[in-house]
Amino acid sequence: MKERLRQRALELGFDDCRFTTAAAPASSGSFQKWIAEKQFGEMQWLERNAEKRVEPQKVLPGAKSVICLAASYASNRSAGGLPAGSRPSGLVARYAQFADYHDILGEKLKLLSKYTDDLGGPSTRSLWYVDTGPILERDLAQRAGIGFTGKHTNLISRRLGNWIFLSEILTTLELEPDAPEQNHCGKCTRCLAACPTNAITAPFQLDARKCISYLTIELKGAIPVGLRPYIGNRIYGCDDCLAVCPWNKFAREGALMKPHARKDLDQPALVELLSLDDAAFKSRFQGSPILRTKRRGLLRNVCVALGNTGDESVMPDLQKAAVDHEPLVAEHARWALDQIATRRK
Repeated sequence: MKERLRQRALELGFDDCRFTTAAAPASSGSFQKWIAEKQFGEMQWLERNAEKRVEPQKVLPGAKSVICLAASYASNRSAGGLPAGSRPSGLVARYAQFADYHDILGEKLKLLSKYTDDLGGPSTRSLWYVDTGPILERDLAQRAGIGFTGKHTNLISRRLGNWIFLSEILTTLELEPDAPEQNHCGKCTRCLAACPTNAITAPFQLDARKCISYLTIELKGAIPVGLRPYIGNRIYGCDDCLAVCPWNKFAREGALMKPHARKDLDQPALVELLSLDDAAFKSRFQGSPILRTKRRGLLRNVCVALGNTGDESVMPDLQKAAVDHEPLVAEHARWALDQIATRRK
């Protein structure tokens, strides 16, 4: 039965499929300590459902197994971007240069979840998640053998590197667990050295409040002034700690995500983004993870990026943004203007 499920998962396009029990994750204690120290920033849902995250039985009563899946979002296409001499461009995290993975993987997980229930019979119940459920997915994925949690706190697969989406199916069907993966970071600390804001405070420890992915996506208000220069031209997420991982030499392009690549999100022109009104923003990013930041969040990030990388030629655009109807955008535009003016002196 387990091999039939694995084969079905591969047929649906997943790059790996492993199995573990529905027992409590081993990292429960460290997760609760992280929550107690408020290192999650404004991500209040992590605190609200912390009790469920450390006990899968509270997510799906009677759960016996967890099917853990990985889908690669590594890309073989060369970076296009803007031609030399163009105005400043922005960096979008690699995972967001596709249509929304929640939708793509969710469609496949529905099919695999139904297949699981059909195999188990009428009494079988299954529940699937793509990065949204109250579970500690990296811990479960390591216990299932998908990969190991690296010092940057992300999952690393020895077969796929760390450019992978994780998803899970909790099920009442009892399946023989696969062997867990061991940590293979060794003495490597490249990810710690690569983090622009020192958000990786120690091996396997992340202060989300300093992480550029958090600052540009999850944080809804103003980005702390002291951290803005470190953001560079990143406008949605950050890949620095992932990109330096030596295990990426084994990364390969995933068939599931490849057809959904968004070439328009490879180094988009910042000034062009700054001109978007609400309707144009929604149209441009429909079906993209970037839609979740809303216009105000993305343009906040664009202003910071222009303040860090722009020259005098972008000042007229920033001056328009400095009187934007969104106070958040206007304040960051004024900061950007000050940065450019300071460099001009």
